[in-house]
Amino acid sequence: MSCEAEKTDPLLLGGVALESRLFIGTGKYGADSLIPSVAEASGAQVITVAMRRVEKGQQGITAHIPKTMRLLPNTSGARTAGEAVRLARLARAAGCGDWIKIEVIADSRYLLPDGYQTAKAVEMLVREGFTALPYINPDLYVARDCEQAGAAAIMPLGAPIGTNRGLRTREMIAILIEETDLPIVVDAGIGRPSQACEAMEMGAAACLVNTAIASADDPVRMAAAFGRAVQAGRNAWLAGAGAVKASGDGAEASSPLTGFLR
Repeated sequence: MSCEAEKTDPLLLGGVALESRLFIGTGKYGADSLIPSVAEASGAQVITVAMRRVEKGQQGITAHIPKTMRLLPNTSGARTAGEAVRLARLARAAGCGDWIKIEVIADSRYLLPDGYQTAKAVEMLVREGFTALPYINPDLYVARDCEQAGAAAIMPLGAPIGTNRGLRTREMIAILIEETDLPIVVDAGIGRPSQACEAMEMGAAACLVNTAIASADDPVRMAAAFGRAVQAGRNAWLAGAGAVKASGDGAEASSPLTGFLR
């Protein structure tokens, strides 16, 4: 697919058309000053930031985020729907816009999201005009609850957050992709560009990657690798992969084996 053709395949999210299907984060970098270079190399247009790291005005972490990027503040630290709503309101008041990644996590060991409280937060925030992107376990029923509550996309975890373990929940994510009408943005656990590519080949709409980029020896080069991998996976999904032959069916030559060497 040519570069021009790629531009005709935008991700429509909350009424906004995005050319890049890679979202990046702002946490765990050795220095926040790396963020502009990482953003440029990745090609990402959306960047997440925890509300507890946002300071009033252009200070702190926000000073390092390119102004061309769309902010996706998250409610990291919220343990209930009410706390998530409060953080979302603070984000909007701080000038971060109406997009919000809803994280409601009461589990302090595995950091697994609370599905009930998350869906409840989606319903409350959508009523207030937010574009809600809930972070969930890849559970079809929770995804449906969030969809019915008005979520703009579903963000299932690929593995426990920050682990770089890859698509440990692959089969469950595949079910969400097949059964949910909303865009599926695979979030958390992706550790390698090849894993992001695999998620996109499955039909995911986008990937959010933070730890794998920030913890790399060369975050800027890794960001570029993820950008290319996400696009490659998307192109492969659009192209339609050929059928996989069963192991007992034998091999099939690409070229005829008859009509020569008589």
